Amino acid sequence: MSRSFAVTASRASGGYGPWFRSVNAWVALVLFILTIAAPSARAEPITILGFGDSLMAGYGLSRGSSFPAQLEAALRQRGHDVRVINAGVSGDTSAGGKARLGWSLAEKPDAAIVELGANDGLRGLSSEAMRGNLDAILSELRSHRVPVLLAGMQAPPNLGREYADAFRRVYADLAAAHGVIFYPFFLDGVAADRSLNQDDGMHPSAEGVAVVVDRILPKVEELIVRVKSQRAG
Repeated sequence: MSRSFAVTASRASGGYGPWFRSVNAWVALVLFILTIAAPSARAEPITILGFGDSLMAGYGLSRGSSFPAQLEAALRQRGHDVRVINAGVSGDTSAGGKARLGWSLAEKPDAAIVELGANDGLRGLSSEAMRGNLDAILSELRSHRVPVLLAGMQAPPNLGREYADAFRRVYADLAAAHGVIFYPFFLDGVAADRSLNQDDGMHPSAEGVAVVVDRILPKVEELIVRVKSQRAG
């Protein structure tokens, strides 16, 4: 190699070297950001909206003993990174839930557990009106692409078999029509068991809520699978 060529190459290298190093540094930074950003997006916690009445709110219980709190703890213990929002309002009917759903959706949940209707039954309200309210709630959640677990209720026996049958059918019919996950009776294993309820005989004790959580857990995990599938798609 001639001395003049070596000097020219050296000067060229010295002139463009800093520029190449700067470009390489920016490329490396961009690749690093892309590498860490994608996994972090996939790893975001799943937010579940617990949308219901006093049974969801945790009437008569400490905050940590409510259904949303115990459910979140149980799911985390099973390795799920979740947050369960307590959107329960004591005394709420299906009509009340329909009226406030928009406000609850401001939380931007990934999924929802809908538990409403107990107060409709206690007041002997029309099962068809309840059907319309719950149908509107499920339709609104679907429009926001929020997977749902619908928890059914049962009417008080003193209202007669015909009313009780029509009441129970509302949940099964809507679950099938909307393609949501269905848990037939939210208080399964707890209703009418005095040892698992508070003195009013209607609201579960902390121990009763633990039973509800244990029984509904497989359905909630099915709900989580739907959220992950939707995220992946």
